[in-house]
Amino acid sequence: LIGGATVPVCTGYSHSGSPLSALKAFSLPSAVPMKKALKLGAGKGFEAVPAEQEDVAILQYTGGTTGVAKGAELTNQNLVSNMLQAKQLMMQEDSEGNLIKGNEQAIVVAPLPLYHIYAFTVHLMALFEQGEHSILIANPRDTEMFIKMMKPWKLTTFVGLNTLFVSLMASPRFKELDFSELKTTLSGGTALIPDTANRWKEITGVGISEGYGLTECAPVVAGNPGNGLERMGTVGQPVPGTSLKCIDDQGNEVAIGERGEICVRGPQVMKGYWKRPDASKEAFTEDGEWFRTGDVGIIDEDGFVSIVDRIKDMIIVSGFNVFPNEIEGVVAEHPAVENCAVIGVPDEKSGEAVKLFVVTQDSNLTADDLKAFCKEHLTAYKLPRFIEFRDELP
Repeated sequence: LIGGATVPVCTGYSHSGSPLSALKAFSLPSAVPMKKALKLGAGKGFEAVPAEQEDVAILQYTGGTTGVAKGAELTNQNLVSNMLQAKQLMMQEDSEGNLIKGNEQAIVVAPLPLYHIYAFTVHLMALFEQGEHSILIANPRDTEMFIKMMKPWKLTTFVGLNTLFVSLMASPRFKELDFSELKTTLSGGTALIPDTANRWKEITGVGISEGYGLTECAPVVAGNPGNGLERMGTVGQPVPGTSLKCIDDQGNEVAIGERGEICVRGPQVMKGYWKRPDASKEAFTEDGEWFRTGDVGIIDEDGFVSIVDRIKDMIIVSGFNVFPNEIEGVVAEHPAVENCAVIGVPDEKSGEAVKLFVVTQDSNLTADDLKAFCKEHLTAYKLPRFIEFRDELP
């Protein structure tokens, strides 16, 4: 908390370890400095504040992929409901009928910042309520320190995302960790690449259970079983009390197995965006019943959901729809590729063209090598026209 008339220019490091931009001086006349707040509250008791289920508990800010950040109004009901939904997802039984955590306190890796809704709900709420032990990783980008922090523990559960899994497995020391008690690995936040999941299981002996959620849903919407019954390529089934459907451009529900925008209805769906009535209205279907995620997905007959991509990320090449996730999944299969990302760039001839960014430690890998590899697995209009090598991805 910052108070006073003026705040001097300062620099520092964020949770990820990357430098923060210098802050310009600004004024916060009504701000109360932390030390003063503590002094004002010293010796005073606490009074219970009446709270209803529909009262807003927190404003969780999200910018999605573009635009100004919006404050998702998450109510008491949203947060408590999602805590219970997440808890039930993580407490599924294994093949022998035992709870995933067993009878002992679970040891859970927490590499994501606790202010992010994913870690907030999983670690600060669901796991904390169960009395579990979370190992906080201050800087997950420092891979060797990350591994050092996990070394003393027999890990029970790992909560992460694709880029973290890739960076950890790139270190030879990762294989030295004790995975004998590892029961489940949860993935969310970004798409899980199949090659990453396969390599993770080879090293740890445990598959990755990919889930799906959004800030506006507090965040958990769906998840895979953590008992060896994961369906690769899906984000699992809706958590209890949650309904999903896919709609077309006209708002009509599509048939099972067809692509469409995923819509969510459940107790975890936000109230709206803080002081953004227009944005709030656009975020829901016309009847106000379903939250529109902006994600393209497919729901199969068993209720398992596959995420195709973000609607805004879709690349249109000569009138054909190209989804970055599909291309990234193919490129990631190349043994020399550590990480990759695909975007669309303007093109006079085709409207848009596919551009691929690649991270590799193999100095012999060329753009032509990757184009030839992609040609074996992708239709012509999906092939990357431009390829750029980077030391790391943002």
